[in-house]
Amino acid sequence: MHNNDNVDNNQEVNDEANLEQTDNLNENEQKTDENAVNTDADPAAKLNDLNDKYLRLYSEFDNYRKRTVKERLDLLKSANEDVLKAVLPVIDDFERAIKANENVTDVKAIKDGVTLIYTKLKTIAQQKGLTAFESKDQLFDADLMEAITHVPAQNEEGKGKVIDEVEKGYKLGDKVIRFAKVVVGS
Repeated sequence: MHNNDNVDNNQEVNDEANLEQTDNLNENEQKTDENAVNTDADPAAKLNDLNDKYLRLYSEFDNYRKRTVKERLDLLKSANEDVLKAVLPVIDDFERAIKANENVTDVKAIKDGVTLIYTKLKTIAQQKGLTAFESKDQLFDADLMEAITHVPAQNEEGKGKVIDEVEKGYKLGDKVIRFAKVVVGS
C-alpha cells in the first residue's frame, strides 16, 4: 500500500505541473495574440519594426562584406610571404657566392657553387608546387605551349610536334603559370 501512495502523490504532482504549464502556454498565446492585434491595428508600428529589421540586416551584411574584403586583401598581401621566406636562403647563398668569387680563379669551383644554388632554388620551388613540364618532341598543345615560330619539318612525323623549346613551361599545381615557348614543325 505504501507504494500506491507514492504513485498517487507522484501522479498528483505531475498533474499539477501539467496544469501549470498549460496555464503558462495559454497566457503566452494571449500575449502573442494581443501583439498580433496591436501590429495589425497599427500599420505604422509594423512598418517601423520591419524597417528596423531591414536596417539591422543591411548593416550586418555591409559589415560582413567589409570584413571579407579586408580579409581578402590581407591574404593577398601575405600570400607570397611563405614563398619569399623560403627563397631568402637562396639569396643569401648568391650573396656569399658573389663575395667568395671576387678573388677566385678556379672556374670549376664557381660552376659547382652556381649549380648548388640552382639546385637549392629548384628544390624550394618544387616544394611549393612549381613543376616544369616537358614539351620537346611532344605534339603541340595550345593549352600548355605558345608557338613562337613554325619551321619546315624534316619528315611527316615531325609535323605538329615541338622541334625546339625556347623557354620551359611551368605549372603551379594543375594551373599553367607560364606557357612553354616552342618552335613547331609544319
